[in-house]
Amino acid sequence: MARVFNFNPGPAVLPLEVLQEAQAELLDYKGSGMSILEASHRGKEYMAIHQEAMDNLRKLLGIPDEYVILFLQGGASGQFAMAPMNLLGEGQSADYINSGAWASKAIKEAKLIGKVNVIADTAKDIPTRLPPPGGLKFTPGAAYLHLTSNETIAGTQWKVFPKPGVPIVADMSSDMLSRPFDIRPFGLIYAGAQKNLGPAGVTLVIVRKDLAERVSEKVPVIFRYKTHIEENSLYNTPPCFAVYILALVTRWVLKLGGLEAMARLNAEKAAKIYTVLDTSSFYKGTAVKECRSDMNLTFRLPSEALEETFIKEASAQKLKGLKGHRSVGGVRASIYNAFPAEGVDALVAFMKEFERKNG
Repeated sequence: MARVFNFNPGPAVLPLEVLQEAQAELLDYKGSGMSILEASHRGKEYMAIHQEAMDNLRKLLGIPDEYVILFLQGGASGQFAMAPMNLLGEGQSADYINSGAWASKAIKEAKLIGKVNVIADTAKDIPTRLPPPGGLKFTPGAAYLHLTSNETIAGTQWKVFPKPGVPIVADMSSDMLSRPFDIRPFGLIYAGAQKNLGPAGVTLVIVRKDLAERVSEKVPVIFRYKTHIEENSLYNTPPCFAVYILALVTRWVLKLGGLEAMARLNAEKAAKIYTVLDTSSFYKGTAVKECRSDMNLTFRLPSEALEETFIKEASAQKLKGLKGHRSVGGVRASIYNAFPAEGVDALVAFMKEFERKNG
């Protein structure tokens, strides 16, 4: 099998056993005589998958009954607009933290809907960082606080979430299911699936039921969380195959021991690479140590020419997808939940050898 170590930031690596199970079931799903790709979204085969995915998520995240799980479309980019459309009423304002490229896009969309207070902005800080959660000044009476839990381009991640006293709305696209956290301070969480949950096409949304009732009657019906709650995410045809893979991925995480086990494995993987960065004068991490991500590890080499050589030679050794985002350059190793520890070991060995030859 010509499998590579896939460091792509998204669509990203999936658990091998999930891919193998999907392969085995592709032509004839559980004796139905058809592929799940062909099955009706209202048939018993798909509905069992739909329910399992929700049950697994509720168990993994400890989601209370006052929250509902939705499977929507449009990615996190769609939620940048849908969140304020539903939660930001006329005459209200919302607090936003600008921590990088994705938070900036969320702010841009929200400003089309209502009043936005950018209470902290570290988007252009070098080295990349997040504002101290204890030093934030929240707007009295704000409808919510929006943040991006993990910035894939900047390589930063919130380790401790702020306590604004109002519901937190969070884009968790790139670190969902990577660690346990208390969901109760959050009013809305959304995550594009293509990092830690499954393939592109489905967007996980977790919303508090009472907040979904805020929506104005002027919002188009399909863009109301309330609509999708009432229809169990079946108002329009859901991305059935993507939800199927999500169900298999959540089943895999449960088998590994849940989010506590996942967090431990992720921290161990990240520590191996960060140890190389912290003990080298050749490589330089781009994020402040206290804020750096366990999902997307970003670093630079002494020159862009060396970075190009590094990426080319790594690719030849089946270490794929290490090129940094086009907006910032450098190197980025995305090591999501499904990324294997042996791939991290292979990258560490390559980094040490590359430094020996070129340092």
